[in-house]
Amino acid sequence: MAKRVVLAGGTGFIGQYFEKKFRKAGYDIAIISRQEPHINWNDRQRILKAVDGAALVINLAGRSVNCRYNEKNKKEIMNSRIDTTLIIGEAIEKCQNPPPLWINSSTATIYRDAMDRPMTEDTGEEGDGFSVNVGKRWEETFFSFKLPSTRQAALRITIVLGKDGGVIPVYQNLVKLGLGGKQGSGEQMFSWMHIEDLYRVVRFIESREDLSGVFVCGSPNPVPNKELMRLLRHTMGRNFGMPATEWMLKAGAVVIRTEPELILKSRWVLPSRLIKAGFVFLYPTLKLALEEINSRQTKNTNTA
Repeated sequence: MAKRVVLAGGTGFIGQYFEKKFRKAGYDIAIISRQEPHINWNDRQRILKAVDGAALVINLAGRSVNCRYNEKNKKEIMNSRIDTTLIIGEAIEKCQNPPPLWINSSTATIYRDAMDRPMTEDTGEEGDGFSVNVGKRWEETFFSFKLPSTRQAALRITIVLGKDGGVIPVYQNLVKLGLGGKQGSGEQMFSWMHIEDLYRVVRFIESREDLSGVFVCGSPNPVPNKELMRLLRHTMGRNFGMPATEWMLKAGAVVIRTEPELILKSRWVLPSRLIKAGFVFLYPTLKLALEEINSRQTKNTNTA
């Protein structure tokens, strides 16, 4: 009988990638989502049935932060993370055969705007503001569950890069339009991770019964924003891109209904615990990650 993985919030960019990878690895998949035909978040009995006896539960649920931070959106962003974490934790508490591992998403945005030094699990300093508070509340809710038979790991995930979603298509469109220069000062740090390495982190933690707690999930080689844009232009064969000043980004954010913090905040984190545990990145540098993503996109275009 195949092992079962529960993917909560499994219909997004990361969830779809994980579903394909776990199916290929021979797992049965149960997806919890507001989208049909998956298990609905309101169906507590089906959630309990899916979680009970599962080999692994992964919670990726949460409303997108790519929006304006008005009161309505902030409430939805917070509640979508807290409520789903509570539902899963309460289901695990009721299990006759609880899953040996529960992995919950968190965010590397929990750390302060860092221009002076990188943040790690041991030496990082938490920031303030709405997005930081989301991360704090999310993790507090997750670790409020004391589950004697279930290991718990919270992944403080950075910007995830892949060919089928996330931020890459947005940045590529900017480059295509000739707007692929630095954004703001260009000195703010960009912490990132290839989606394949994120999947491999999940499998790594799954295989190591000694690992639990908080893990930064990001490449060991963050880059300044100006280097991100240079590498994007290089992989796309563009020699020039107009820069965007801070005031332009703030004005543009209002027009496209997002927050300039998503680009201007310096996210500088390092995956200290993963490295100490012996995890080896398949895509440790941004150059390698972007070349792989671009090659897959080109291949798909040529075979379409």
